[in-house]
Amino acid sequence: MPDEVIDHAPLEIADLINRVLDKGAVIAGSVTISVADIDLIQLDLTIVLTAIETVRSRERRAREDPSGHVSVLRAQ
Repeated sequence: MPDEVIDHAPLEIADLINRVLDKGAVIAGSVTISVADIDLIQLDLTIVLTAIETVRSRERRAREDPSGHVSVLRAQ
């Protein structure tokens, strides 16, 4: 990170929530429930957190892009 400026100001929970909802976040995980080394249940979870307005603006940009190669959940 040689060219990046790192802000050392304390991050409040409201700022953190605003950043996550603005940029979006994907949380993925896997849970396996086993008894006596026999897998009974396996859950693969993916959660997408973002604001509805963020998704709408990305969808608008995707529709306006003539190439049609814009991902709705791409990083900005």
